[in-house]
Amino acid sequence: MTLHHVTFGDGVPVLALHGWSPDHRLMTGCLEPIFADLPGYRRLYPDLPGMGQSPAGDIDSSDGIMAAVREYIDEQIDDEPFLLIGESYGGYLARALVVERPEQILGIGLICPVGTLWHKDRKVPEHVVLRTEPGVLESLTEGEDFTDLAVVQTAAALAAYRSDVAPGLALADEVALERIQKNWALSIAPESGPPYDGASLILCGRQDSITGYEDQFTLLPHYPRATYAVADVAGHNLQLEQPELLAALVREWLQRVSQGLPRVATSG
Repeated sequence: MTLHHVTFGDGVPVLALHGWSPDHRLMTGCLEPIFADLPGYRRLYPDLPGMGQSPAGDIDSSDGIMAAVREYIDEQIDDEPFLLIGESYGGYLARALVVERPEQILGIGLICPVGTLWHKDRKVPEHVVLRTEPGVLESLTEGEDFTDLAVVQTAAALAAYRSDVAPGLALADEVALERIQKNWALSIAPESGPPYDGASLILCGRQDSITGYEDQFTLLPHYPRATYAVADVAGHNLQLEQPELLAALVREWLQRVSQGLPRVATSG
């Protein structure tokens, strides 16, 4: 299966995997402003099967999605070392890819990643709204679900939601996604291999009512080179609500990767 994708720049490949239901624009919207001033990176943004412009075909499981991602990597990156960024469900896939390709993946960045797969088992806070601006709610059109997840309900956050999230949601193949969710767990579970000692970033929202932040803390022993950050005034759309903090932490993560710090810390 050939996944629809967009690419920007030249240099070290950076593969960015979006979350469940939206498409690549969720990632380009938050990452391209960061990479615009950073030469030397080739950013690859695919639509996962059943999302955006990538058809699901007969895929009926996360294993099928993972197979399509593997094929995409082999076609677009081959055996070249690359950086990996995953958001939400894309973070679940990214964690599993590290098990399979620890030597090829130079570093992993996770944004509001799925920590515990099944919703019923997750530790998550109640949804709250912490920042608002006059007129934002009144400007919503019928059917817009911006408020379902928004912790920050400002004009800027709404504009980013409309450009980065909503278009992908409108394209999602809901029938296929419902079929795939019946077999949502990957056969090769994340963190089932040795600890990953590449530079890592785990960024969560303190008010994230979808994936939370507590379950991800338990991942730290597997990522000994991880920065783990929990951002206040940020829900599951952290990239829209705390873009400056996201940019600062992604830049710092890229710096750690590019500096070629030792994979395993030494004492003495």
